[in-house]
Amino acid sequence: MNASSPYDTYTSPLATRNASEEMLKLWSARHKFNTWRRIWLAVAEAQHEMGLPVSKEQVEELRAVVSRGITDEEIRNAEKHERELRHDVMAHVHALGDSCPKAKGIIHLGMTSQDVVCNADVMILTESLIRVQTKTAALVVALGEQAGRARAIASLGFTHYQAAQPVSIGRRFAQYAYECNLCFGRIFSTRAGMLLKGFRGATGTQAAILKLFEGEFPVEVLRRAIARRDVSKGEINRVDEFELLTIEFLEWDDDRPSFAHDITTQTYPRVVDTFILADLASTAAVLHKIATDIRLLCNRKELDEPFEDKQIGSSAMPYKRNPMRCERICGLARFVMNLVGNAYDTAATQWLERTLDDSSNRRLSLPEAFLALDGALDLMHNVASGLIVHEAMVKKNLMAELPFMATENIMMECVKLGGDRQHYHELIRQHAQAAGLRVKQEGLDNDLLDRLKNDKNFWSTKRGGPLSAELNWDGVMDPMKYVGRSVEQTERFIKEVVEPLREQYKDAIATLGKSGPRV
Repeated sequence: MNASSPYDTYTSPLATRNASEEMLKLWSARHKFNTWRRIWLAVAEAQHEMGLPVSKEQVEELRAVVSRGITDEEIRNAEKHERELRHDVMAHVHALGDSCPKAKGIIHLGMTSQDVVCNADVMILTESLIRVQTKTAALVVALGEQAGRARAIASLGFTHYQAAQPVSIGRRFAQYAYECNLCFGRIFSTRAGMLLKGFRGATGTQAAILKLFEGEFPVEVLRRAIARRDVSKGEINRVDEFELLTIEFLEWDDDRPSFAHDITTQTYPRVVDTFILADLASTAAVLHKIATDIRLLCNRKELDEPFEDKQIGSSAMPYKRNPMRCERICGLARFVMNLVGNAYDTAATQWLERTLDDSSNRRLSLPEAFLALDGALDLMHNVASGLIVHEAMVKKNLMAELPFMATENIMMECVKLGGDRQHYHELIRQHAQAAGLRVKQEGLDNDLLDRLKNDKNFWSTKRGGPLSAELNWDGVMDPMKYVGRSVEQTERFIKEVVEPLREQYKDAIATLGKSGPRV
């Protein structure tokens, strides 16, 4: 069917509902083809510099076309060539040649397709990692700000999703921020370690390039090479010099000790893709955990994610405020987490020096992992920045369970005052179980403290109980007595991690703050 409208064909929801415009542009056809052209230009510049039969006029014609960016007409021309050639890279070689008739004969000289595709992929992957890195840093800061505001609000803690020792809400948010910061560190490290494939030819041996550079360096070329690299004549290898010069013309990230992999086949090692997708999947897993926790606490009426004035929570139940952003985060995160298997399969099945079954898979798994995580990060930043804490409900839920929490302190006081720990453990256990059944089966309030107060074993030392009047029964219901070092831990994390990150990324965060979830 010849679709006359975008509504007549499938369009990925990642493009229409989730990913940011910036990330979509990074993975667009135009950006990819422009990156290919930058590589062809850099190669031609290096070849001219090193004395190959590539003229200054050809380089300048190529530069003029590449600098203005590929046009829609040129893309359509490449598509026409591809229908005939059945090869996307060669289609663009021909299309670029059509726009640069003088340079047509030297475009792609000495190269194989993956010298273009792999290096371009690395450049786009690096740009995308920087974007994810920045958004993860922004999320750490947003969660840290919430942690600071709620650092002294005591809340019921949970283990096994059963009531456990209280924590402060701020401490819980700080934990989320810390786990995001761990992911930030992994992404930062992976991005810093990204290497170009280099220019190695069909099987990685650089045989074609070696053939191009047979013979001696022209004197002027050799002199410039020595001056540029501050080395002696005996240390310069023609093929290595070409590769280094090409990367220099590409203006690849200068802040690194190395630029390209030491050794490759036709492609860069596909295990690199597993490192990238694993880091994205790990970040997605943390987002899923945070979003799930918020969904659980929304059910307890302790938290609400942002909710617009005219937002509809349910088509059938008008009162509902479903945590739809967090639900969407979970759905996107699961998608990202499941994409990493593609990278492992691809890395494991690259036969000998190359097989082409990686291409169709990577065209899906790499961009979609970034697009989906990008959307999830935007959503989580939106939620974290506007999260609503219902303190009254938090306190109500905590106080209903606090008598159970207080029993450990009561038991320790008994021991301090001379009691037998095991004896009082058993007494408290019996009362606690009875009070718990009263709450569950009869729907009544928790009367555990009244039960303990009325138990003669806790009255006075004359009756065999150690507590007498020394125990402050009213004080045991102060929630902040049970949050441990929650406040201190939160404040330290904010000072040592959040504040430096906020300062480092303040400009980028200000820009990111202008954009929210797409829908």
